[in-house]
Amino acid sequence: LDLHGSYKPTGMSRTYPNLLTQEAVLGLEWSRWYRGIDPEHNVTLAFTRLIAGPMDYTPGGFRNATRREFRARRRKPMVLGTRCHQLAMYVVYESTLQMLCDSPAAYRGQAGFEFLKRVPTVWDETKVIDGKVADYIVIARRSGREWYLGGMTDWTPRELVIPLEFLGEGQYIAEIYADAEDADRNPQAVEIRREVVEAGGRMRVRLASGGGLAVIFTPLP
Repeated sequence: LDLHGSYKPTGMSRTYPNLLTQEAVLGLEWSRWYRGIDPEHNVTLAFTRLIAGPMDYTPGGFRNATRREFRARRRKPMVLGTRCHQLAMYVVYESTLQMLCDSPAAYRGQAGFEFLKRVPTVWDETKVIDGKVADYIVIARRSGREWYLGGMTDWTPRELVIPLEFLGEGQYIAEIYADAEDADRNPQAVEIRREVVEAGGRMRVRLASGGGLAVIFTPLP
C-alpha cells in the first residue's frame, strides 16, 4: 500500500506492515507546473518531512536542467539540479516502495541508470555522515555487505571530505557516480569511476551547483 495525497506518516505501519510508504510531500511531479521544486527544497526534506517516516517523493528525473534552462511543462517535464542529485535521492530518501518517475525512454542508454538498477529499497543500517539544514546532506545505508552513499547540495557547489569509518574493516571497491566537471552548465553530465578505498580513509568529492553524489561500496574478498 502506497498512500498518495495523504497526511504524513503517524506510525500506522507498525500495526499495518503492508503500508509501505506515503507521499505527504511537495514532490517531483510539481516540476510540471512550478519551479520551486529545486535542490534547496530537496535537501530541506531530509531534515523535515523524512523525520516523520518513509516518503514517496517520486524521484529519478533524468531531464535535468539548470535554473536558466528550466521550463515548467507537462510534456517531457524537466527537473532542477543535476543527474547525480536525482541519483542520491534513492539513498537519502527512505521509501520501501521506490519508483522511476519518468517514461522508459527517458532512461534508455542514460548515464546513471545502472545505479538505479542496483540501489535497494530496504536497508539494514543507516548512518548520517554530514549535513546542514537546507544546505547539504550526506547519508550512508547498508544492505547486506554493500554500503550505498548519497550526497545532495543546494544551489551552492561544495567540496566535501567524507570519512569512511562507517565501512568497517577491509577494502572496498567504490563505484562512484559524481557530477562531471561541467555539470554546473550541463546537469545531465555524470562522471563514473571506480577506486579502491578502505575504512578509516577519506573521500574528497565536488558537488556542482544543485549537485549530488551516489556511491556503491562493495567489499573486496
